[in-house]
Amino acid sequence: MKHTILVVDDEQAIRDTLKDLLQDEGYAVETAASGEAALALFSPENPPPADAVLLDIWLPNIDGIEVLKSVKQIVPALPVIMLSGHANIETAVTATKFGAYHFIEKPFATENLLLTLTHALRESKLEQENQELRQNADRNQHEIVGQSPAFLKLMEQVERAAQSQAWVLIYGENGTGKEAVAHVIHEKSPRRAGPFVEVNCAAIPEELIESELFGHEKGSFTGATGRKIGKFDQANHGTLFLDEIGDMSLKTQAKILRVLQEQRFERVGGNKTIEVDVRVIAASNKKLEDEIAAGNFREDLYYRLNVLQLEVPPLRERTGDVRLLVPFFLTFFSRLHGEKAKRVHPDALKMLEEYDWPGNIRELKNIVERMIIMSPREELGPAEIPPVVVQSGARPAAASDMPAMAAGEIPDFGDNYKEAKDAFERLFLKLQLDKHNWNVSKTAEVIKLERSNLHKKIKQYKLESG
Repeated sequence: MKHTILVVDDEQAIRDTLKDLLQDEGYAVETAASGEAALALFSPENPPPADAVLLDIWLPNIDGIEVLKSVKQIVPALPVIMLSGHANIETAVTATKFGAYHFIEKPFATENLLLTLTHALRESKLEQENQELRQNADRNQHEIVGQSPAFLKLMEQVERAAQSQAWVLIYGENGTGKEAVAHVIHEKSPRRAGPFVEVNCAAIPEELIESELFGHEKGSFTGATGRKIGKFDQANHGTLFLDEIGDMSLKTQAKILRVLQEQRFERVGGNKTIEVDVRVIAASNKKLEDEIAAGNFREDLYYRLNVLQLEVPPLRERTGDVRLLVPFFLTFFSRLHGEKAKRVHPDALKMLEEYDWPGNIRELKNIVERMIIMSPREELGPAEIPPVVVQSGARPAAASDMPAMAAGEIPDFGDNYKEAKDAFERLFLKLQLDKHNWNVSKTAEVIKLERSNLHKKIKQYKLESG
């Protein structure tokens, strides 16, 4: 397929010369006589009009640097070669700073121009191929594996959820694979051909999240040097994944509720109403019902999101799947790091199966990747198992210790100070929670601990009522 080159120059003679030269070399050519005419060819909603751009710096009204900046915001990977008859080092540095591939002075040597263009197109193709490889790696990484009863129950729910257009709320501890579940729902849904766009609500500062979600127009605030397309816009006809939505501020919740209800919005600083068709999947490691009770989450937004609810089980409740997950991650990370295929010795696998995995699947992935990188052996044995797993055989405080503790007897905590301290903390929190009928807010107030910290401790020690 022919490459298309866009030539932007206000001199008719130069446009004609470049057009003839490039067509003789087998390229298709588009031309524009001004910056305005060039930018009119670009739209965030459509593919770029060319595979590369030859852009004159000195243009009337909108100069080439401004055109370059705008083009790069819309199509960051598009190679742009700047042309100028009045070049200086400062101009060349500025052009490079804003993403120009190369800078060529007029009058240019034909061979130099064509060679630069060939290199630019070749590098652009390689970058596109690498991007596709990364996307394939991401897709493989988002595969979910297992055959435990808890996993099979989840997958049955995922299959049903995927075939509908209903919105989904996914609960699960950190590292359980909520994002992977959302990916699977999208890939199995009628929207699979559309985009899957992720927003980590906990990672974006509150002052930027509105721009991140809805986009902004040029000049709408300090630093807005061009139009930005928001996540809702990017997810049109696809799926928008709102991860850790429980960490979104009340102010942002109010704004997002209206968009979710109406499926339309205005960019920050804009007055044009944009309509979208987006399926929303939200995820949280916090129980939103508790957040509503604490005044941290809007009830109306909760009921809007909570059409279908899925619970991703922690890895400790599906330990039989560790035997399947380990070879899966071994294969994935061996390929990713260019290593020979490795295997795990049965004794090492048994140690991994017996570990409690407080960090869930994310922790397992990290440990397998570390073992592959750090060991030259093809078979990974017990010696390659990280200390955190090896030392996990320490006796945890058992529920049977509770009555003895309440009666004033001191259980045997062992000889390790840290383990004894953790065991005592677990016993203390369990007694206090039981005493206050598992009212987390009341218990946190009495023991003078932040409620969020108490929630973390409950998860850390796997405390349960009763």
